[in-house]
Amino acid sequence: MTGKFLAGFIVICGLLGGIAMYYLQVYAYYDEVTSNGVSDVVLVEKSSMQSTPISHSNFEGIDAQSSPIRYRACFNTQVSLDELRKIFVEIVDAVPLHAPRWFDCFDAEEIGAAIETGEAVSFLALKDVIYGIDRVATILSDGRGFAWNRINHCGEKAFNGKRLPPDCSLPPESD
Repeated sequence: MTGKFLAGFIVICGLLGGIAMYYLQVYAYYDEVTSNGVSDVVLVEKSSMQSTPISHSNFEGIDAQSSPIRYRACFNTQVSLDELRKIFVEIVDAVPLHAPRWFDCFDAEEIGAAIETGEAVSFLALKDVIYGIDRVATILSDGRGFAWNRINHCGEKAFNGKRLPPDCSLPPESD
C-alpha cells in the first residue's frame, strides 16, 4: 500500500511540475509592449547607421525580462518595400523565432516562407539592443510587418566563450 501511495505521489508531483514548467515558459514572464507611436518600429538607415522610426499602425508587441530574445512584434506600414530598400539596411539571413501560440499575429513559418520566396524583406531595426542582440524587422509586400530579437555574430561568439572577431567590440563587464 505504501509503495502505491509513493508511486502515485511521485507521478502527481511530476505532472504538477510539468504543468508549472509549461506555464512558466509559455505565459508567465511575458509582458505586453505598450505602443508609444515613435520608437515602436524603427529601421537602421544606410547613410547614418542610426535607427529611424517608420510610419506604422496596429502595433502589437510582447517581451520578457527573462530572455533578451523573447521580443516579438506585429505591425502594419504603408511605406513600400522599394522605398524601404533604398533607405534602410537589409538583412539577408533573417530567420524568425517562434512566438508563443497565444500571440497569434506572429507566425514564424509564414514569415520564414515569405522571406524565402522574396515576398518579404528583412531589415536591421536596432543594433545591439543589448550586447550581442540585434532587432530584426521583416516587412511583407502587403504591408504587414514583424519584429524579433536575435543573437548577432558577436553575441554568438561571446556567449559561447569563443574569441571575438576583429569587428566586434568587447562585451561590457557584468556586475
